[in-house]
Amino acid sequence: MTVPVALTIAGSDSGGGAGIQADLKTFEAHGVYGTSVLTLITAQNTRGVQAAHPLPPELVAAQLRAVLDDFPVAAVKTGALGNAGRVRAVADVLRGRHLPLVVDPVMLAKSGDALLDARALHALRDELLPLATLVTPNVPEWAALRAAGVPDTTPLLLKGGHAPGETVTDELRAHGHHLTLSAARQHTRHTHGTGCTLSAAITANLARGLALPDAVQAAHAYLQAAIRAAPGLGGGHGPLGHRAAGLTLQPRPHPT
Repeated sequence: MTVPVALTIAGSDSGGGAGIQADLKTFEAHGVYGTSVLTLITAQNTRGVQAAHPLPPELVAAQLRAVLDDFPVAAVKTGALGNAGRVRAVADVLRGRHLPLVVDPVMLAKSGDALLDARALHALRDELLPLATLVTPNVPEWAALRAAGVPDTTPLLLKGGHAPGETVTDELRAHGHHLTLSAARQHTRHTHGTGCTLSAAITANLARGLALPDAVQAAHAYLQAAIRAAPGLGGGHGPLGHRAAGLTLQPRPHPT
């Protein structure tokens, strides 16, 4: 039996809680082989981003082609892309390949540091989002995307963690599916990388062959478990426990 392969296109978090590192941990927890394309390197910990070095679009595109030309990638996710040049470079390579694509429109780190410049919003709208199977913004990110002219028909998982109240509700509106997922708010500072982890879990589930609603529902449950399993590291927003206790994978569909 071949192991499913997923690909993350994102930035590096030297603290290991978000970005490429969180995505690869999440893929591994789901029994999926993880491949990666780096977009930027950060000096980062649980307290914030101290420095960042973006990689040139040509190098991002070269990494992406190298992976796709050799590995049977079954699903792709994007995280922090940073600027319009890298957004376009990714879209140019992915266009025409018809792979399931989860776009996490990372605009701010948990610490509040900006990870996407304003001009890249239009590149997202015009180049990358038309290729997406699912976009996973939080409420402020969706407001920024809507202000940039992204249409309401975009396939969307709207994350509700920024809304007030003791219940956190995410809403899936995509490809004719409408699903509401709720969980009790976990009062903890260990939430670094929640958005990365959720989108990576959805991507892993799509790579395993799950239908979109099942992939989202399973990822939502995994994220709650990963928050509960946080190892308590760092003095700021701590990382999750990606090898979440109690993770039960849905079986992969048999090929027809």
